[in-house]
Amino acid sequence: MRFVSAALAAVVLLLPLSTNGFSASTPPTSTGGARVSDRAAKVESFKVMDVLQRANELQWEGKEVLHCEVGQPESGAPNAVAEAAIAALTGPPREVMGYTDAFGLLPLREKISAHYKAKYGDDAVSDESVDPSRIVVTTGSSGGFLLAFMSCFDVGDHIAIASSGYPCYRNISGALGINLVNVKINKEFKLTATELQEEIARRKEEGLPPINGLILSSPSNPTGAMLTPKELKDLCNLCEQEKIQFISDEIYHGIVYDKEEATALQYSENAIIINSFSKYYSMSGWRLGWMVIPEALVDPINRLQQNMFINAPTISQTAALKCWDADTLSELEGHVVKYRTSRGIILGELKTIKEIDSTNIAPADGGFYVYVDLGEENVAPGLGSIAMCRALLEEENVAFTPGSDFEDPSGTLGDRRFRISYAGGVETAKRAMDRFHRFWPTWLERVKEAT
Repeated sequence: MRFVSAALAAVVLLLPLSTNGFSASTPPTSTGGARVSDRAAKVESFKVMDVLQRANELQWEGKEVLHCEVGQPESGAPNAVAEAAIAALTGPPREVMGYTDAFGLLPLREKISAHYKAKYGDDAVSDESVDPSRIVVTTGSSGGFLLAFMSCFDVGDHIAIASSGYPCYRNISGALGINLVNVKINKEFKLTATELQEEIARRKEEGLPPINGLILSSPSNPTGAMLTPKELKDLCNLCEQEKIQFISDEIYHGIVYDKEEATALQYSENAIIINSFSKYYSMSGWRLGWMVIPEALVDPINRLQQNMFINAPTISQTAALKCWDADTLSELEGHVVKYRTSRGIILGELKTIKEIDSTNIAPADGGFYVYVDLGEENVAPGLGSIAMCRALLEEENVAFTPGSDFEDPSGTLGDRRFRISYAGGVETAKRAMDRFHRFWPTWLERVKEAT
């Protein structure tokens, strides 16, 4: 990725930087000028965006940077989608691109509904659960998270998340005054019904507040680990039994390697499904996602959407109608083939590094990330994954993301783990790993000298 959108660049430029090139751990409270809320002051930065900012600075200085930090497909939107946007804007007849219904264009919601029936089967997904009236087109999956959290939870409620998970769950819910419950993942890098049940029992035994909600992605960001259909079913059943609102983040559906894919819609009438056009559909900058919601949430989410977003971008909705054309789907499956190739390159190269235990590499069942734990022997005080990613970027111009973005901040694993994104293409993955191999012995020397 050579350029970021104007909106993304604006966000990046607002992030506070420390002298090391990555952001300070917590934004400082304002001491003058405009009023800054305690809520805003306590929200952590999205660390991958800090890495992206520094990578772009190096790139603008003329360095050839290999972007393996952000989950942005190299391909961009499918051809038919881009052509549909141009046609809508230029006509004739040129479309006005005015407001849509708060829930989005009905033809788009109908296509999303048909997508679920075609992908998972008529028998697996009921007509009622994917009725277009229960589908909300959102401003990216981020808009979906905000709508879900605000419609289901109050200040002081408790939401469970995986101890290794997407940082914006933590940051968005925290800004809303919702408490987080970090549930430890198992040796397969998963949060299953077993781990959730253990946390529920522990909280009951210790007299702690109950868990009100769970948000979980499968395939996972950052680990790529994926729940089996049975594991997903068991999790849905446990949430129903314990009256826990399950929010299933299915943004990486479609990007799966030799695993069976399932949606929570197959097992629960009360789960909230969140998905996006950013990953499989390669439309990250179009800011378009969707939710499938229970009947009870239709009215409250409609009112929230009307007031907070009006509607998702109309031009993006109009173009997205082409996402399920046969030629588009063929093009998108070609992207998955390239992701599989890049994944193989990275996993293969990591296996040749004897100092990294294979059990410390997450399974990468889906999505486009490989998540690695350096292990205790490959780090030293002040020389963890944060320092390693910083040095790799400055010295070899390869951008990886430290685990501090994804791990439970009360633990220490954030400075032992790091994520490699292979969304940027096969050649980028190959060259990035070549540079990492060149860098690795120098890293080991630094660790050795410090211990």
